[in-house]
Amino acid sequence: MIPGTVLARRLLVAVLGGVVAAGLLVSGSSSAEESTNRVLVTRVDTPITPVVADHIRDGLARTAEGGYSAYVIELDTPGGLLEAMRDIVGATLASQVPVIVYVSPEGARAGSAGAIITFAAHVAVMAPGTAIGAATPVGLEGETVSDKIVNDAAAQAEALAEHRGRDVDFAGDTVREGRSAAVDEALELGAIDAKASSLSAALQAADGRTVTVAGERRVTVRTAGAAVERSDMGPFRRALQALADPNFTFLLLTLGTLGLIYELATPGVGVAGATGAVALLLALYSLSVLPVTAVGLLLLAVAMALFVAEVLVPGVAGFAFGGAVVLVLSALFLFDDAQGVSVDLTAALPLAIVMFVAAVIAGRLAFRTRSAPSTTTGADLLTGHLVPVLEANGATGRGFTEGAWWSLRSIGPPLQPGGQARVVGMDGLVLLVDPTAEEAVDQQTSELGKDPP
Repeated sequence: MIPGTVLARRLLVAVLGGVVAAGLLVSGSSSAEESTNRVLVTRVDTPITPVVADHIRDGLARTAEGGYSAYVIELDTPGGLLEAMRDIVGATLASQVPVIVYVSPEGARAGSAGAIITFAAHVAVMAPGTAIGAATPVGLEGETVSDKIVNDAAAQAEALAEHRGRDVDFAGDTVREGRSAAVDEALELGAIDAKASSLSAALQAADGRTVTVAGERRVTVRTAGAAVERSDMGPFRRALQALADPNFTFLLLTLGTLGLIYELATPGVGVAGATGAVALLLALYSLSVLPVTAVGLLLLAVAMALFVAEVLVPGVAGFAFGGAVVLVLSALFLFDDAQGVSVDLTAALPLAIVMFVAAVIAGRLAFRTRSAPSTTTGADLLTGHLVPVLEANGATGRGFTEGAWWSLRSIGPPLQPGGQARVVGMDGLVLLVDPTAEEAVDQQTSELGKDPP
């Protein structure tokens, strides 16, 4: 029989052991939960284009499938294309996980389209020294566009701000009045949710907030101390992003045309033509992701046709001058300015001058090539030449002339080693020779050298 005190001790030890084990289980479960608390982060420090929109859509899909706690966009952009911005906003509203926009680093801005994207985020955080706003759509030379476009953009900004519980008046003013605000003012107005000096601080500031994701589902953001995994644009997407620049696109179109013009002027190994073709293919990709206009494309085609005409019919450079003028006009009308995309005239004018000079030079080169006397090649080049017969085997043999070995075939008597034969034609790569023609010439030469009787 076990004494009562011993039994009491054993019961106490068992109870304490159970408590400790339960604590360890809870701790282990909590640690496992923390270890799976991850966020996917991408940096967007370029203008907003369809390439950026595709990258963000892919990131949101990966976030939902991978069980991440949130998708974070580190934003620093002057703005971009309205259609690409709308794609990003639509993807954000349809996201199953919270989207956090963190305007950073210090000195960054969420300008124009970037401001609207920030308004759409579930949580908006800005770093010290950053700014947001100035979302008024602008035209080709920086002028404001029609009231219809401005009102449409303002209505979207206000709707997003209201949906996220942010200051509606400020959101509307960023579009209608071009208003912008520094981080402290934006925080005071309620245009953003928090201010943070680092990504970890931004994740801490977002933690615990209850937001509404797709399907009107309310979730609590859990990002404090989350493991950060980056998903920035790779080299291929960065190359596509560079191609989506309207000025670079215009440069590719110009260089491509220039290469084809010089290929027409001086046909040869095809380097200029191949380079021009590659440049035009890259430009076609750029045109596929940028908002082009039919008028701009037609003007561009007319400009290229005039440059080609200068090469084919060179004169007083009239075609080249007309092509340069139309090229500048095509730069003005090539892209839809309502989308905030245009070619900088400071880039278009020098390119037009270069094309004018290049077309004039190419035209002169083409005229000189066409006017030059033709040169003979192949059989015509060797016909009549004397070929030393170095090897002979009856009617066939080998000889060396014009820096190359040739197979010989006699159309007369057999060939003699050490002799000579005159070329009378070619059969493929075989020279047809006549030894008797050389003997007749030698005999005539010797008779002319004799003294008269």
